[in-house]
Amino acid sequence: MSTHAVRPGLVHPRDFLETDRLLDDQERLLRDTVRRFVDDKVLPNVAEWFEAGTYPREMAAEMGALGLFGMHLDGYGCAGTSNLEYGLACMELEAGDSGTRSFVSVQGSLVMFPIWAFGSEEQKQEWLPRMAAGEVIGCFGLTEADAGSDPGSMRTTARRDGDDWVLNGSKMWITNGNLADVAVVWAKAEEGIRGFVVPTDTPGFEAVEIHQKLSLRASVTSELVLNDVRLPAGAVLPGVVGLKGPLSCLNEARFGILFGAVGAGRACFEAALDYAGERVMFGKPIASFQLIQRQLAEMAATVNQGTLVSYQIGRMKDAGDIDPAHISMGKFANVRGALEVARTARSVLGANGITLEYPVIRHMNNLESVYTYEGTHEIHTLIIGQALTGIGAFE
Repeated sequence: MSTHAVRPGLVHPRDFLETDRLLDDQERLLRDTVRRFVDDKVLPNVAEWFEAGTYPREMAAEMGALGLFGMHLDGYGCAGTSNLEYGLACMELEAGDSGTRSFVSVQGSLVMFPIWAFGSEEQKQEWLPRMAAGEVIGCFGLTEADAGSDPGSMRTTARRDGDDWVLNGSKMWITNGNLADVAVVWAKAEEGIRGFVVPTDTPGFEAVEIHQKLSLRASVTSELVLNDVRLPAGAVLPGVVGLKGPLSCLNEARFGILFGAVGAGRACFEAALDYAGERVMFGKPIASFQLIQRQLAEMAATVNQGTLVSYQIGRMKDAGDIDPAHISMGKFANVRGALEVARTARSVLGANGITLEYPVIRHMNNLESVYTYEGTHEIHTLIIGQALTGIGAFE
């Protein structure tokens, strides 16, 4: 009799470590609600969106009705969920596609959050309820062609002209740029970096869509061009000056990413697990081969580890016991792990792994972008290194 047999019912391949037990009833309900939305609205269509290089604007209203935008913020029509619940939603959204999770992350963490945290009451009342409902779409203008990991070197400027502000410059790799009704744009002013709420129909503002992408294709990416964009005094975010403003927004987005990446990795693992059980070679399913079982075991371990890391960081954030370096650790580990899982799953699926009939190549390509944006893998390495040693190595 084999001593290695697994007793039926004690091991669940899709939740090997029973991480579901770590969630309460409300958290599971929220997760399952978002999962059904992804199953019904995203997965049947996302391959077509990816191939066409587009994302339908009408999805905003459906996600707004579900309460996904700014869901971890309080008031102004926002759902006021816990941080962990927001993370769980991101995990399910990215199990559908990184572009869908990016849409929600940009809207809630990069546009609504700075207005909520640093905006005037007038700005909050004007923008947040409509953004929460999905009636208004936002984008976040920080990155420039020559100022990615070093945002302090941005060239976009804001100068005072009487009571007005005048913005000049450009921003690159901006998610939702051509869909947006409003942009939060960061620019250098005399007193330091300032954030501005810019309606996209303001004269001098232009969004130019970036084409020929091979990653995040089910997402609209743009260059923003600002040519003497004149704004009233009330357009500036009054509550912050300096890099603290945009960096705090990035930290909010990275939190969602560290959950989302696990969702993408999980989708790839589950596709490989199903395929290995169905694909017959030499008269038996490839799941019976030792090399395939090793690949499945490694993928399962990585996905379960990433889930545990996410839940722990979510609990820490809700308790208020978190440092940006903790979030960097989560993005560093989980995105790298998800990318390894996607590449391994692609191998298990063989030639079928490169078609959009299966989700793997789409997730694999998307994760190459996730590996880079909201802080490159290398930058997060240095953040963690500084936290460990007390020595900064950025210069």
